[in-house]
Amino acid sequence: MKVTWKLPDGEITADVANGVNMMEAAVANNVPNVIGECGGCLSCATCHVYVADDWVEKTGIADDFEDAMLDVAEAERRETSRLSCQIAASDDLDGLVLIVPQP
Repeated sequence: MKVTWKLPDGEITADVANGVNMMEAAVANNVPNVIGECGGCLSCATCHVYVADDWVEKTGIADDFEDAMLDVAEAERRETSRLSCQIAASDDLDGLVLIVPQP
């Protein structure tokens, strides 16, 4: 599947294999400001992204634990905020657009 990370000065688009989470994909593709300090263990919020409005329904909403972790994210929290480690690549998400918050 293809995913695009939107940045203030452009975007990065990459092919991502099914099952790979968006944090791992971002780190592998050198997406700035998506760090994944905890390695995807849902304990740091350094992979915070905004899901593009037209993709929110397909990615779903944060569960209670992810929701609590989003409260400690550095960047402003929005209704479309998610931890990218909690979004796994699948055929249903082909074309996914994520916006990378800026510190």
